[in-house]
Amino acid sequence: MFRYLLPALIPSWRFFDYIRPAPRIEFAIVANADEPAPRWQEFRPRPDRLSVTTMLRRLLWNPRWNETLFMVTCAEKVLDEPSAWQVDELLTRIAAEVPHDQFTGPSYLRFRIVVVAREGERITEHVRFVSAPRQLTGSAL
Repeated sequence: MFRYLLPALIPSWRFFDYIRPAPRIEFAIVANADEPAPRWQEFRPRPDRLSVTTMLRRLLWNPRWNETLFMVTCAEKVLDEPSAWQVDELLTRIAAEVPHDQFTGPSYLRFRIVVVAREGERITEHVRFVSAPRQLTGSAL
């Protein structure tokens, strides 16, 4: 009985077994599915500075940041064990924030996952995953 009760009383800290940098999600819009992305944009870049008021408000209410954390978790899972559901989830959430009205004709959305690593004094970026293009139609995928 104590064997089952002990983990409830004393928590396990195994989720700290490894720490790695969070992957970054970047996206690009192209006119043709075969076209290489001319420019990648970071999805939801972090602000350089936040006011004290904003930080305090975010302590209590920050659904956008929670969704961003969910997307980072999906990106990590795509890197570890890719699944179509996670890729679709990322594409759907990115597409919901892309302004579709600025593109004339058909356009395609791609995203990539970039891992930032420190190598000595240098900071390097490694592209670890690039999604297949998905056509944007109207206001959704």
